[in-house]
Amino acid sequence: MTHPSDEIYCEKSDILEGKRIVMGITGSIAAVECFGVIRELIRHGAEVVPVMTAEAQKLVTKDALHFASGYEPITELTGLTEHITLMANKEEADLLLIYPATANTISKIANGIDDTPVTSMATVALGSGVPIAIAPAMHQAMFDNPAVKENIRKLASWGVEFIGPRLDGIRAKAATSEEVVAASMRIMSEGKLRGRKVLVIGGRSEESIDSMRIVTNRSSGQMAVSLAWAAFIEGADVELWMGGCSVQIPGYIKTRRFSSVSDLEAMIPEIDHDAVIVPAALADFTPAQAIEGKISSESGMDLRLEPVPKMLPLISKRCKKVIGFKAESGLDRDALVAKASERLKEYGLSAVVANDIGVAGSDSAAVIYIDGDGSEEIEGSKAEIAMGIIDLCARGL
Repeated sequence: MTHPSDEIYCEKSDILEGKRIVMGITGSIAAVECFGVIRELIRHGAEVVPVMTAEAQKLVTKDALHFASGYEPITELTGLTEHITLMANKEEADLLLIYPATANTISKIANGIDDTPVTSMATVALGSGVPIAIAPAMHQAMFDNPAVKENIRKLASWGVEFIGPRLDGIRAKAATSEEVVAASMRIMSEGKLRGRKVLVIGGRSEESIDSMRIVTNRSSGQMAVSLAWAAFIEGADVELWMGGCSVQIPGYIKTRRFSSVSDLEAMIPEIDHDAVIVPAALADFTPAQAIEGKISSESGMDLRLEPVPKMLPLISKRCKKVIGFKAESGLDRDALVAKASERLKEYGLSAVVANDIGVAGSDSAAVIYIDGDGSEEIEGSKAEIAMGIIDLCARGL
């Protein structure tokens, strides 16, 4: 008999397939958000085993967690020695994720106190080397307590990863579901880009005609966000430079915005990264003169456009590993590869990702990765394509 959670298994990707996450839930009101985190982890292929403190049981029910995860939550330790069975063997658990974590639980773990199922799991995990990630959630005054701060520093020095919190001056809010899932993936990944600095330049440039109107290209920015996410998961120190876009940018990715091609050009001297990936849809032309104010809609308009400098050659002078994108329409595979190969040589790039312009903004596609060794097709969702590109990027670093 299947469980309802099976319906969403690997719905988004198989990145976490074969991974088992033990999720400790403690008595913060943020516990009501744990269902979304569990379901999102399952959508990427993880098994999630919930473990609850008595205080958490006042906020969320065992039946709801059973529905969300497919596992009966562990609410007490029995003769089965669940904390030993799951945490003393790295083959049984890949990660102990405590979401949300109260000041009380953090301080207990830091001081070797294990009087709840969650803290007992942490005690054994620390002793056996199972990775631990903690997402704090509390009032900010508690988070700023010197003892809590010291306990967080102590745990971090032992290799415990902290995810968040989000500070608003009053509350130290639990990290978003999106950030918790990405951070968990990062901890359990192969870390192919660990220690590397990666820059992704995406979105569309917007060239001003007047104070209201622009000349631009079609781009949602989705591929750039997916690439930054994939590089983050593989351990990179990621930065995203984003032009105009219609997708949400993850708050945990360091981001700078640009508007026009000239704005981006002014930023290029700051590139000191190991790899730069450029899926941006940059304008080839800009109005010869931007008009102050708004041109009347009742009058005609003669628009003269001038070419703008190509950014990829300038970026290539700053970084040895540059991956460009080449969007075309209506070409067969051989013609598309030939066009991309021309750009590879002309701009001195490490690789070019060629794709059909008709898939802009869609959730799935197929692209061709062309480098000096030949070409390779990558198919799937934007996330899966991004992971494929990052894998190939890492291969040359």
